Amino acid sequence: MMTTPLPRRLAAEAVGTAVLAAVLVGSGIRATGLSQDGGVRLLANVLASVLALAVLIALLSPVSGAHLNPLVSAAAWWTERRSGTGLTGRELAGYVLAQLAGATAGVGVANAMFERPFVELSGQERAAGHLWLAEGVATGVLILLVFGLLRSDRGRYAPVAVAAWIGAACWGTSSGSFANPALTLGRALSDTYTGIAPGSVPAFVLAQAAGAAVGLAVVTALFGRARHLAPDDARELLAHPAGR
Repeated sequence: MMTTPLPRRLAAEAVGTAVLAAVLVGSGIRATGLSQDGGVRLLANVLASVLALAVLIALLSPVSGAHLNPLVSAAAWWTERRSGTGLTGRELAGYVLAQLAGATAGVGVANAMFERPFVELSGQERAAGHLWLAEGVATGVLILLVFGLLRSDRGRYAPVAVAAWIGAACWGTSSGSFANPALTLGRALSDTYTGIAPGSVPAFVLAQAAGAAVGLAVVTALFGRARHLAPDDARELLAHPAGR
């Protein structure tokens, strides 16, 4: 089991997700104000986001595992649910609530920093089959990467590897690689460059969940089933992050 007290872990997840959400939305707002070139906007937004993600993973992994993503937390719980070394169901619920609260607060702070309403529902519709497919792919590869690294004893590479994948997926998928239900919900509260209309959120989250399930299946096919870690080694299982 993780040795860090649960309240500290939940605080780390909330703060980390809030900072990530604030940088994601804030950099999108700034990029829109600085350039009319779509490529420049995307480059600025992605660069700021992946740098923040890598830093937050490195900083918070020793505290909470730096999941910053409900699907990563759910996958960690699922893979170790019988061993007694991973998250419990109660802890999983706490992680998810902390991540959702953090994303909501972070987006609100980003809005306020740029003189916009704290909560401003997005009008940007993102509803199409190719976008849902892209979300499934982005999330599935994220889960494959995180748990593949852990099962091959290379979890120390997670900060760079996960940030690199998210950056690549932002450019290489049609949806822009949300790959994170908490950030997807948070982005519905900002009518800016990175926003998503509230009505588009459920399908995105379902696609992400489906992608995560497929990703876990591929992890098992490629790396075998999860090892049952000794309690002192359990922290390493949780040392992985979220999507953008």
